[in-house]
Amino acid sequence: MNLEPMKTHKVWRVGANVDTDALAPGAYMKHGIDVIAAHCLEVHRTDFAKEVKSGDVLVAGPNFGIGSSREQAAGALKHLGVAAVIAPSYSGLFFRNAFNLGLLLLTCPEANTLQENEQVQLTYEGTKPQVLTSTGRVLTCAAVPSFLMDMVNAGGLVNVLKQRMALKSPLTTGTE
Repeated sequence: MNLEPMKTHKVWRVGANVDTDALAPGAYMKHGIDVIAAHCLEVHRTDFAKEVKSGDVLVAGPNFGIGSSREQAAGALKHLGVAAVIAPSYSGLFFRNAFNLGLLLLTCPEANTLQENEQVQLTYEGTKPQVLTSTGRVLTCAAVPSFLMDMVNAGGLVNVLKQRMALKSPLTTGTE
């Protein structure tokens, strides 16, 4: 996802310590991502999966994505069209899974100041992403390394690798 400074995003809020079982409930793991996503966050927000719109952002408290290493937790948010998650901190495993799937995570110490239903814009100032609020506040987030933004812009690590492979010349068989 390229950050579009003129695009606004609706804020959905959840609290601290949201675990991967809330994002991708274990009872639905035998199903595909469409079913898993339909139950995303239902223990915290029964309305979330049904009402979230593509381009909305999820704002959370610290330790977002704690728990298991299941990549479906990030995959469910991506499947629902969440443009970004904004939180003060993330589980390391969730952080990597999210970027591998092309989901933008913004680490923002002031995430808790964003309000439910607030409209925000996501931009870059230099190398640091910023959240511009509808009231004119600017929240600066931690820098996102370019290789991670490449994954977000490409739609995930697999797509980055496909792009890189397409740029390489065909391999020779060694029989020439």
